[in-house]
Amino acid sequence: MAEKLVGGSFIIEDVDFRSIVTPEDFSEEQRMIADTTKDFIEGEVLPHDEELEKLDYDLTVQLLQKAGELGLLSADVPEPYDGLGLDKVSSTLISERLSKASSFALSLGAHVGIGTLPIVYFGTTEQKKNYLPDLASGRKIAAYCLTEPSSGSDALGAKATAILSDDGTHYVLNGTKQFITNAGFADIFIVYAKVNGKDFSTFIIERTMEGVSIGPEEQKMGIKGSSTCPLILEDVKVPALNLLWEVGKGHLIAFNILNIGRFKLAAGCLGASKDTLELAAKYANERNQFNKPIASFNLIRKKLAEMNLKTYALESMVYRTAGLMDASMNGIDFSSSDAGMASAKAIAEYAIECSINKVVGSETLDVLADEGVQIHGGYGFIQEYKIERIYRDSRINRIFEGTNEINRLLIPGTLIKRAMKGELPLMQKAQSLQSELLNFVPKRTFAGVLGQEQHLLAMAKKIFLMIGGLAVQTYQLKLEQEQEILSHLADMMIHVFTIESAYLRTKKLMDKQGEEKTSHAIAMTQVIVHDSFDTIESLAKEALTAMGSGDMLRTQLSILKKLSRRTPVNTIELKRKIAERVVASEKYVV
Repeated sequence: MAEKLVGGSFIIEDVDFRSIVTPEDFSEEQRMIADTTKDFIEGEVLPHDEELEKLDYDLTVQLLQKAGELGLLSADVPEPYDGLGLDKVSSTLISERLSKASSFALSLGAHVGIGTLPIVYFGTTEQKKNYLPDLASGRKIAAYCLTEPSSGSDALGAKATAILSDDGTHYVLNGTKQFITNAGFADIFIVYAKVNGKDFSTFIIERTMEGVSIGPEEQKMGIKGSSTCPLILEDVKVPALNLLWEVGKGHLIAFNILNIGRFKLAAGCLGASKDTLELAAKYANERNQFNKPIASFNLIRKKLAEMNLKTYALESMVYRTAGLMDASMNGIDFSSSDAGMASAKAIAEYAIECSINKVVGSETLDVLADEGVQIHGGYGFIQEYKIERIYRDSRINRIFEGTNEINRLLIPGTLIKRAMKGELPLMQKAQSLQSELLNFVPKRTFAGVLGQEQHLLAMAKKIFLMIGGLAVQTYQLKLEQEQEILSHLADMMIHVFTIESAYLRTKKLMDKQGEEKTSHAIAMTQVIVHDSFDTIESLAKEALTAMGSGDMLRTQLSILKKLSRRTPVNTIELKRKIAERVVASEKYVV
């Protein structure tokens, strides 16, 4: 299990590679869970792919129930409620392996994640007994209802209301929820509404309750095999016992479940990225032009190499984060009265990392899907080829679970809030860095394999602290209005986490297998570090230019130049070596 670390501390502290979880650490039991998921998708779901894509409710529910029989719906449900109570690494493997199922993966993922977890983490013992066994088996299907026609990113702006009856036995709910996944066939709805129009709260609503109705299916760009409908509530009498946690605690449930949802979305994007690379590599070997496979052309090989190394970085951060969440949630007694607060605290610890995973996962898959279509050429635009569907389906991920723009504001915003509460010594580190930078002398020599990459990781953190400290000094309380600067800070943090996750995983591989057997991972890490560092330097330069001018700006740019000094590596040659293995394997390779 990973070491329990303070969330967001990666940006100011060094991390030992021995403290993180990587895919190479999977146990035999975890690998069996992954294989079970893969076998279920290939044996039970893919043969019905065309029917599912036409939105067959009955078939979707039948397959969800089959998944329940195999335990694929109960990984996150505690054992006392007929669940498996698995660790987060295991449930992440399930999320990843679902990807080949396209829209069905979304139906299952929404049910086990944002649909079921609110009751797992925040339900009373009675609520868990009433609902979790049915949800774990697939006898009942769940949906999550937060978005409204007039409130998306501004979730707390919801207009749905809940009024407690005079005798205190029930609440009367009114309102409309929009874009609800699984709404067409769900039995249980997790619904957010304001008690007396002001206290944001959460309720468990059953489809059979009088006044509950479902609107028509949305005609979507992608994920066509998943149900997406409005939920309409008209004077619905919900028993007071169906209030989840407490009145006014809805925001804590919503935001923490979204954190989990963001992380699970990244795991799904990881699986889809691997699928996309496999499709692209196989097609590139099969498609002949100018009397040879297009996989023999260097520009196609460059695309395949970049697809592989982006997937390596994403995989490294996803399982690193799964390990962190396991460490954070280890020991929570889900049957205790304070399970809700303990869960909220444990999940919130890694809110920054969850947002980073979500942004990187969704944007990685979008890049891979786009390049996959490009490698397929004209055939990539034809529905007969799976890559066309992957391209359409991938686009929603940058909108789901909080848009990437919202997440980019949350990443530095959450970091600064944690620092202001004294949970992270961010300001102290930034202040001590200022005096260090005045006499900073760039390092010129580096020892060992990945020695320069280790140095660049350390410099990337200093650059973030330099820009972040200056931003706080310059804008103070108005910083939250400077969204471009916040976005730049977020992207720097994202790249640091990306660099570090790949670097730590490769160091762990080197420690176990030696340098010779790890040459492929070493090459990928070199490219990831140097390409990301170029981006960090560019972001920092743009931010400095926005915040300063004249001699002060020239001084700051001079310091940035010293922090950024490095010897470039031959990324063209490295990518050619990476591509050789991808083309030979016709799939993602480490």
